[in-house]
Amino acid sequence: MAASGGPAPYEIRVADVLDARWAGWFDGLQISGQGDETVICGLLADQPALHGLLSKVRDLGLCLISVRRLDTGQAGNEAP
Repeated sequence: MAASGGPAPYEIRVADVLDARWAGWFDGLQISGQGDETVICGLLADQPALHGLLSKVRDLGLCLISVRRLDTGQAGNEAP
């Protein structure tokens, strides 16, 4: 796993479904719908980048369900 301040893969789940067009708003991270949730995942540079992403979730008025830091091995194995 990456050091606490370095790059790491994350999975953020929010209520409601956003389509892939929102990837630009989320700096090119992978966006996928799963039922009535959206999963936003990808590599974030550091903790400030994570907080910036969470601010965007807030700015859209989305309900945050979960934030998970993935092991580097998990990042490639997550379903899109």
